Amino acid sequence: MDKTIFIYCDGACSGNPGPGGWAVVILYPEGRVLELGGSERHTTNNRMEMDAAIAALAAVRDRPEPVKLYTDSGLLINGIKGWIHGWKKKGWLTAAGQPVVNRDLWEHLDALASARKGRLSWGHVKGHAGHEINERCDVIAVAFSKGTRIALYDGPAVGCGYSLFEPGDEHLHKPGEKSSSSKSKPPKHGYYLSLIRGQVYRDAAWPACQARVHGVAGAKFKKVATPEQEREALELWGAR
Repeated sequence: MDKTIFIYCDGACSGNPGPGGWAVVILYPEGRVLELGGSERHTTNNRMEMDAAIAALAAVRDRPEPVKLYTDSGLLINGIKGWIHGWKKKGWLTAAGQPVVNRDLWEHLDALASARKGRLSWGHVKGHAGHEINERCDVIAVAFSKGTRIALYDGPAVGCGYSLFEPGDEHLHKPGEKSSSSKSKPPKHGYYLSLIRGQVYRDAAWPACQARVHGVAGAKFKKVATPEQEREALELWGAR
């Protein structure tokens, strides 16, 4: 059973600089989902991306499990995985000898990342490409940047409203198309298919599927490995 904590972060700015918002979605291995969000009156998109990662790592500071954090910010990934080492050696100056922009946030982020002592990895997810959780983060961040009230979820994975696949072509869907559609391309290694109240879901790992179907009357689920096996299961369940 995978004990990793998966985190998705995003930032948004209505004008750059301008009012900004950040968002975090945390998937805990025990089957809980937590959404976080915040805002600043006058900021930049990059600061919001970094604030999101800082808030996320602070939220799991006391958890011992390994963490995989996904962001669609190339600057954040490049900065924390590469550039920051050179900046620190140069006294927080860039290769061009200029002061590092947003040094305060880089230092805070570096401290949180270093405290995990090798139990943190970073992943990049392409923004606005159909990944449900990344899209949810974008909705939250934009809402906060505009001062719009938005309900944040804190509860079991079943009922959170989106699938729990990690980024990858096997679960991406076109904007506006639900990833639970039977037209989605399945993972090659097999996955867990479920049917809840007429809606089809696919989860890459059993804990996610288990959390989704647990306690739901009439829920059906099955591990499948090929499109043919999925088709047979859906036909048996009367979903096709």
